[in-house]
Amino acid sequence: MDNPEGLYELQPEASEVPSGLPLIAGLTGFADAGGAVSQSIDYLLETCDPVVVAAFDNDLLLDYRARRPTIYFDQDHLEGYRPPMLALYLAKDVVGQQFLLLAGYEPDFRWEGFNQAVLNLISRFEVKSTTWVHAIPMPVPHTRPIGITVSGNRSDLIETFSVWRPHTQVLANALHLVEYRLQESDHPTVGFVLLIPHYLADTEFPDAAIKSLESISTATGLIFALDDLQEESREFIEKLDRQVEGNHELSRLVSTLEDRHDSYMEGNPLRSPLIAEDGKLPTADEIAAELEIFLALQRNGDEDSGKAGPELS
Repeated sequence: MDNPEGLYELQPEASEVPSGLPLIAGLTGFADAGGAVSQSIDYLLETCDPVVVAAFDNDLLLDYRARRPTIYFDQDHLEGYRPPMLALYLAKDVVGQQFLLLAGYEPDFRWEGFNQAVLNLISRFEVKSTTWVHAIPMPVPHTRPIGITVSGNRSDLIETFSVWRPHTQVLANALHLVEYRLQESDHPTVGFVLLIPHYLADTEFPDAAIKSLESISTATGLIFALDDLQEESREFIEKLDRQVEGNHELSRLVSTLEDRHDSYMEGNPLRSPLIAEDGKLPTADEIAAELEIFLALQRNGDEDSGKAGPELS
């Protein structure tokens, strides 16, 4: 069934979706330490020119009483009602590469139906790969790079970036189920779990959004301009460091976490490929230039094999 239980409605723009795009997914409503998912999705929706290609039905998937929408009371009348949104978008990165974005609330109901709906959309648009993110609180310091745990079937990413590989049961969210089903069909899929300092779990931690988007870039080759987020991060860290310096208990906590983190990482020395040897992040223009070289090499290789290579749109 192309649309199980009528959970979504395809928009006219669905006919404009090219086949073979990567899919990025992020759903809010469960574990989102540091606001990693909500900040990342807000960034993508604000900066990547998204167009809705499939809209999911709130009345079938959402528990309104558990997550009530808001409405504006203007002195003597109501206005500005904005219903929740769960949708599949067609978007593009800073250099024009297109991708699909599944974003919105995590469904409260019909998980199996939602899972099948997502799988059918992936099949319909011949999605190349699926990447999703979420974040959990961990006893780690904000003075060290954010670590990630990687799941899925892309062993290259798991081997390179996963700093913590536990054997444990976890409370599942809807995208866990999607990843599980995609693994069964050998569809390339990867999930990034960001390990956020537990004392920042209830804040909007800009570094969490930056790490999330960097991870997506690593998995997909998409390029995002992070200058604004990096500036927010610098201001946030400066304020946080001042608070730590002025609070003996917090300072001691951070110091203890640093010692434990450094001891653990001695045997697991991973660093992001997006960071240069001097520790600086490249600019969006530098990353775009590297991407152009990569795509040129890919095109040449595909020409040799008789296949069409990826194009910037």
